[in-house]
Amino acid sequence: MRTLFRRKQIPDILKQLEANQLADGHGALGKHLKVRDLTAFGIAAIIGAGIFSTIGEASYQAGPAVIFLFLFTAIACGFAAFAYAEFASIVPVSGSAYTYSYVAFGEIIAWIIGWALIMEYAIGNITVAISWSDYFTDMLSNIKIAAMGIDGIHIPLWSQMDYFSAFKGHQQAMTLLESGKSLKDIPEAIQTAYSAYEQSPTFLGFHVILDLPALFIIILITALVYRGIKESRNASNAMVIIKLAVILLVVGVGVFYIDVSNWNPFAPKGIGGVLKGVSAVFFAYIGFDAISTTAEECEDPQRDLPRGMMWAIIICTILYIAIALVLTGVVSYKTLRVGEPLSFVFTKINLSYLSGIISVSAVVAMASVLLVFQMGQPRIWMSMSRDGLLPSRFAKVHPKYKTPSFATIVVGFVVAVPALFMNLTMVTDLCSIGTLFAFVLVCGGVLMLQNRTDIPRGKFRTPYLNGKYIMPVLLIGAVVLLFTSFKQQTLDFVSNKEQLKTKAEMIEGLNPNQIMALKNHLIQDKNEAFSFSKRNIDKYYELHGKMSLVEDLKFLHLPKSHFYQYGFKHFAHKIPTWIFILFTIFITVMTVLKNLSMIPLLGLLSCLYMMSEIKAENWLYFFIWLALGLVIYFGYGKRHSKLAKPTLIED
Repeated sequence: MRTLFRRKQIPDILKQLEANQLADGHGALGKHLKVRDLTAFGIAAIIGAGIFSTIGEASYQAGPAVIFLFLFTAIACGFAAFAYAEFASIVPVSGSAYTYSYVAFGEIIAWIIGWALIMEYAIGNITVAISWSDYFTDMLSNIKIAAMGIDGIHIPLWSQMDYFSAFKGHQQAMTLLESGKSLKDIPEAIQTAYSAYEQSPTFLGFHVILDLPALFIIILITALVYRGIKESRNASNAMVIIKLAVILLVVGVGVFYIDVSNWNPFAPKGIGGVLKGVSAVFFAYIGFDAISTTAEECEDPQRDLPRGMMWAIIICTILYIAIALVLTGVVSYKTLRVGEPLSFVFTKINLSYLSGIISVSAVVAMASVLLVFQMGQPRIWMSMSRDGLLPSRFAKVHPKYKTPSFATIVVGFVVAVPALFMNLTMVTDLCSIGTLFAFVLVCGGVLMLQNRTDIPRGKFRTPYLNGKYIMPVLLIGAVVLLFTSFKQQTLDFVSNKEQLKTKAEMIEGLNPNQIMALKNHLIQDKNEAFSFSKRNIDKYYELHGKMSLVEDLKFLHLPKSHFYQYGFKHFAHKIPTWIFILFTIFITVMTVLKNLSMIPLLGLLSCLYMMSEIKAENWLYFFIWLALGLVIYFGYGKRHSKLAKPTLIED
């Protein structure tokens, strides 16, 4: 057990870093980054899918009050950024949360967080590449050059979609067609998948369906990252300038079309609606931690990394709030549940030329996110390889370009191959849970080191505020609030009271035959309201409520589980929340005993709370990934660790 928690010593890390710099290119990375470059990398990573896509869903759930969610998320990330900045100042190397955990907790925790970061960056990159492909093909299809007779550039559907989505959509379409629907009555997304499968070429009886634009952008970005940090920096800075110019244009024009009546009510669905968007909004902030992976390429990492992180979060939060206020002010929040909210809003107010500019900017924005993520992951692999936990080839630095060359190429393959064939529907939550886990451990690491006098301190240190008296008051206040203002909801949660499912869950749980049977049942009842809603089940029950749906479904004799969440399955969804509650009680006791610092403590708890808002099944997938990582660690990493030899001599 003692060998599992062996720690790296900071003086040894700094000596190794100095040796790398004197190694004549064999291990040293190029130092080219300043505060403005780090800030630009942070903005490049943060301003991506969040502002061009997920902000629409979050605004639909929360209304104009979504700005409070952005503020809450920014504060949580700010607390975590303090912890990252302190570690980056103490240990200015490329390992990010992995190296910080190695110093604070020991090898097994460092491996776990390193493995989690591999998942975060890999899944994040695959997601961004697929999203970029969607934006890119949409932009091409909207290109119109009258003089040249061009009315959109259309790439074959089979070359812009993954195989599994096309196959699944084709199967769904065939089922719906057999049930009597016509092709034009099938949802557009299923129509597209059906057409892609039908039109695709075949090879040895296998349908060739590949997301070629996603492959193209991954190859391009990987080549850029391989070529050098200076080239990556220049590309990132240029893309950030384009993004900021477009966002300022959107805000500057949109502010003149704001109708303040759209801000009333400001929080239409209350605090519950605001918190529903936690995962989507947090995904918008993922990326600022990637700045810490460039520590060895900074001219003065101990000074510049903390500043770069803070400026990136502050600037992006201001931009997110400004965009959210414009979107919810120009149109009603109820209309914002769309994939491209910025384009949608300006089309609504007849400024379609701005939609074209936004479309181009979205392509640039997604490419810049991919650049930062694709740059961060090889540096994590390189750090793990230097410590012996991965094969030594991953630590190889190109003698000319000063980049982790082998790791960069491998990461390119790891991202490119799945992006060709996969469309991961859970990727946002999985990426978020990996990142939040890293944030929790980094904040916990600062708490672990706060009273240690045997480590050298850098130029930045998180301000100390004793939480001994604050945390118990906050905990007692939260308990009082829950059992007064939210008494019934709290008692239902604690007693695991059965809960009626949402209308959407009940309808989506029906198979095509059952849906047809429900329609026929409503028609036979000569339901005029159903005819008035054009025989659309969703619209009909939107007016009549879910209890009416429960009553109408009785003739199908469906099991209780179709209507209610109950028993252990219902409790399982609450496990992440129980983890947060029990850990909060534990850390409050430890704060009283150990005088823990309030800022990293708040960072830890706010990130753990956001983890608890992510669905339980994603926690399961996350733990499966960690279990796979532990198999690799015990099979290879533990025996080859650079810390293993001193331990053997000691024994």
